[in-house]
Amino acid sequence: MTEASPRPSYRALLGVPFLGRALLGMQISRIAQAMIGLALVLFTLTHYRSPELAGVVVFAGIAPGLVLSPIAGALLDRHGRIRLITLDFLIAAGSLVLIGGLALADLLPAWLLVLIAALSSMTGPLSATGLRSLFPLMAPRFLWERVNAIDSNGYVVAQIVGPPAAAVLIGVLGGPLALIVMGLLYGVAAGIISTVREPATETATSGRLLVDAWRGLVYTWRNRTLRGLGFSITTLNIGGGIQSIALPLIILNRLGLGAAAVGLVYALQGVFGLVAGLLAGRLDTHGRERLLMAVPMALMAAVMSLFIPNAGVMPILVAMVLLGLVTGPMDVAMFTVRQRRTDPAWMGRAFAISMSFNFAGYPIGAAIGGFVAAQSTELAIGLAIVATLAGAAFARFLIPARSADG
Repeated sequence: MTEASPRPSYRALLGVPFLGRALLGMQISRIAQAMIGLALVLFTLTHYRSPELAGVVVFAGIAPGLVLSPIAGALLDRHGRIRLITLDFLIAAGSLVLIGGLALADLLPAWLLVLIAALSSMTGPLSATGLRSLFPLMAPRFLWERVNAIDSNGYVVAQIVGPPAAAVLIGVLGGPLALIVMGLLYGVAAGIISTVREPATETATSGRLLVDAWRGLVYTWRNRTLRGLGFSITTLNIGGGIQSIALPLIILNRLGLGAAAVGLVYALQGVFGLVAGLLAGRLDTHGRERLLMAVPMALMAAVMSLFIPNAGVMPILVAMVLLGLVTGPMDVAMFTVRQRRTDPAWMGRAFAISMSFNFAGYPIGAAIGGFVAAQSTELAIGLAIVATLAGAAFARFLIPARSADG
């Protein structure tokens, strides 16, 4: 007789030591991140009245960290994740308090806002990759779909709570004080995550940081799945970055609504994304990951066309509902296939490089979106649709159907 395999369930995640605490710290930090993503755009649009600057600020707040991600991954593999995640949260908290304080004192020229955003982004991969590579080390393999659904829905819950809360805080307190409050949330997340026990894991290291970073780049590029994900998701995220600038402009300028409406529209997408993500977490994605990514991406492109006509708020609301529904299966499939096809000894470096490669399109799209949307929001959305369709094609043709990676 053989012992029955454990039954995967969301309840079983609660039995994994320290996992609940790690997930709580993750959730608070992601709510803060979702608040900041909208708050910085709204702050820049209202304080400096410049869509172009808003795009540059978003780019500066992401791109430097992406460039440094190979080194961040090597640090995570060599020195563990908990202390480095905590460090990034503290730097994020300090940066937001600094921006808010300088703005209150009327000592924040545009160049200094961009500089602070760029400097604070440099440690971003430590927490983003640290958390993403921490969960498969803490949770047993049979719970990976479940923990990935929680991980994915962490962003969705943050999208439900963060943008409306950011819009309300900006409306009540003003941009500078709102940014300070968001910085304090990062401080709370740092306090929680610092109490999590570091999981034991093997690592393949040369003992030299730059050599380890280079080897991580080589490993990721040679891994056909990670390479295919990179081309697909970063192209998709070019569309997402363009939309992050164009959609608030549509709501504020075309529809004539306030900042709170922007937050509520994003929250609507989050509510339906939460449901879709939880349902997707119950699926066995093995062997179907490519399909569960390519099809939702193609549907996203079709849905985004609803942003183009000037037909009032209803098409915008319908589009956000549909975008939420198709995002859940795609995220769970993406997270799980990356875990299945990455050697655990390389997870820090491979995940840091893969995630940065995947996300590189977002700041590029935001920068493009800022300049294009200043001339035509319809043209900006059209470019976002083209990028999204290209991402779907890359997912279909560049990601292997089965593991054949080195």
